[in-house]
Parts: sequence; structure tokens; C-alpha cells
Amino acid sequence: MSGGVGPYSDISDEHFSQDKNQTKNPQKKTQQNRKFFTFRQLNILAIIIIFSSSGMVSLEDFAFVLFSLIYIYFISNIAFPPINPPQTESPIFGENNKLLNFYVSFGALIGLFFPIAYIFQGIYEGDKEGIKPAAPHVFLLASQVFMEGVTFTDNFSLPIRVFVPVFYNSRRIFTIMEWLRSEILKVDQEYGGNERRVYIGRGLAAANMVFWCFNLFGFLLPVYLPKAFKIYYNRGRKLKD
Repeated sequence: MSGGVGPYSDISDEHFSQDKNQTKNPQKKTQQNRKFFTFRQLNILAIIIIFSSSGMVSLEDFAFVLFSLIYIYFISNIAFPPINPPQTESPIFGENNKLLNFYVSFGALIGLFFPIAYIFQGIYEGDKEGIKPAAPHVFLLASQVFMEGVTFTDNFSLPIRVFVPVFYNSRRIFTIMEWLRSEILKVDQEYGGNERRVYIGRGLAAANMVFWCFNLFGFLLPVYLPKAFKIYYNRGRKLKD
């Protein structure tokens, strides 16, 4: 994502979060990649803890996050072990891709920051029931960003890094569907909150549905996933030769 969370998103790559000084110093970059908890991840972890303690996140979502953590270690050891050290890896989409950076930032705004603002405004106005449907999406997206940070270490290969956004994006589409459905039904259920919040909630839910569906079916699966696997297996063949 962007801002305090960092430039991680469904399409993130460790090279999108590096500044120009890091790209000029490979040794420094390698050392940074080996950090397990960065300031960005600590910010995200705080969001996860807040939403976990709010009572708005279901046990199914907790189980999903736990399963994803276990499963990435499993497939990393069984199916996709690391091939090359991070300093030899080149960016998948090139350095300083402005269009992609804008795409990442836009996803951060509508996926994390606007929904978080919407939820905290609802808490301030006493609309705790109205914000519950939006919480699972924010919780899972924050968990995804945190898991992406975990996989961007020396211990995980490129396919594992791709697996995290695909896995979480697929799950979040269903939570966004429930969020959108809840926002549409608020009037029928004699919603007692601010009418302006109804339209804001509907707009956010609809925007997230469109964006993340495109992200999964228009970018991750047809573009990012094949490109990442091609790079991974080409490197494997070069090492064997």
C-alpha cells in the first residue's frame, strides 16, 4: 500500500518499496530485505490488532490468516524453494514504473485508508453495526500486506510472494460482496445511521469490488502470475546449466 503502511499491495514487489539510494547500494538492500519486522509492518500489525480486538472480525477470517501463514511455509519447502539470493533478482516490471506506482497508491487509498476512515467515523458517530461489514475486508487486506512483508525475505521464492496477493485477493472478493450487499440492504432494514454514510459506504464497497476484481482477474492471474513463474523457472534452468 502507501503512506505509513508502505507500498505493498496485491501487485507489490520488493523493488517498489526501495528508494534510489537503496538501489545504488546492493549490500544495503540485501540487509534490509532480511529484516523480519519493518516499521511498515509494525504499523500494519497495529491495525490488525485493533481490528482483532474490536470484535468485528469473524473466527473464519482469523483461521484464514493462520492457515495462510502455515501454508506459505509448507509450499515454500515442498514446491517452491528459494533459488537465487535477493541481490541477484531484477524487478519484474522494471524500476520506477510510474503507472504501476500510481496503481498501487490508488489501491491503498480505496482499499485501506478510505475504509479505515469510514470505520473510525462510524465509531465516532456510534454507528457500530453499520461498520461491521467493512471490517473483514480491512482486516484481511492489512493481514495480506503484513504477510507480503514476511515473504519479502531471503527465505521465500518469487512464486510464494505471488501466492500471497492471489490467495488473499480471492478471499477478500467474498468479504467485499458481503459488504456491498449489506450497504445496499441498509435502507430496507430501516438503517438508523446517517444517510450520507449510506452512500459513502456503498461507494466504497462498489469501488473496492471493481478494483480488486480487476486486480485479480485482469492483472494478477493473466499478467503477474505467469511473468513471475517464468522468471522463477528460467533462473532454475540457468542454475542447472
